[in-house]
Amino acid sequence: MNWVLNMKQLLIDTMLFQVSPSQINESTSKNGRVIVEGVLQRAEAKNQNGRIYPKKILMREVKKYAETNIKENRALGELDHPDSSVINLKNVCHNVLGVKWVGDDVVGRVEILPTPSGNILKNLLMAGIRLGISSRGLGSVREINESTVEVQDDFELIGWDFVSNPSTHGAFMFPVKGGVNENIITESVGHNKKYIVDQKLNRIHNNITNIICEIGNVCECIIGDR
Repeated sequence: MNWVLNMKQLLIDTMLFQVSPSQINESTSKNGRVIVEGVLQRAEAKNQNGRIYPKKILMREVKKYAETNIKENRALGELDHPDSSVINLKNVCHNVLGVKWVGDDVVGRVEILPTPSGNILKNLLMAGIRLGISSRGLGSVREINESTVEVQDDFELIGWDFVSNPSTHGAFMFPVKGGVNENIITESVGHNKKYIVDQKLNRIHNNITNIICEIGNVCECIIGDR
């Protein structure tokens, strides 16, 4: 039976990102700016965590993002996914300069900023580390089958972050020469596993607590110790 998870969650979908040290050097312009280009997100494709983003919903949100954040030069993203729907300025590592559609792919130009996190990102890429760029947004999902859910019309795009453990297949970015009740659900594989483990631990603790309460009548002590 299909179901809809009505409460908004933090939804994250990740594309692979890979550059070589020589490509980073080639992308650095005279004023020191590092600009990379590639796929930011993909519509109508199921990722490793079983989510599909309908193109019409993603098109609406990308258009809104371009007309506000990008136009106003504040399309900022972080290094690693925070457990928040708010962009944390002290962790900012890049700024999205522009986006366009190529088929079902959202392709963007991204500048790596000279911030502490941006310098870490640049050095990781210089070392040949394979990273991902990952969208962050708020929305609910609907179950299509046991292994697949579809993002719903209430989805709101927050931005894109760089992560170490991507979940979506087959897209890479390359340097450009010259230049509500927010239960955290992430598309990054590592973050998603952590969320599942935390939820299981919470359920186990609640079950144990209920059993002890019924048998030993010591609920108040247990609750007070947490």
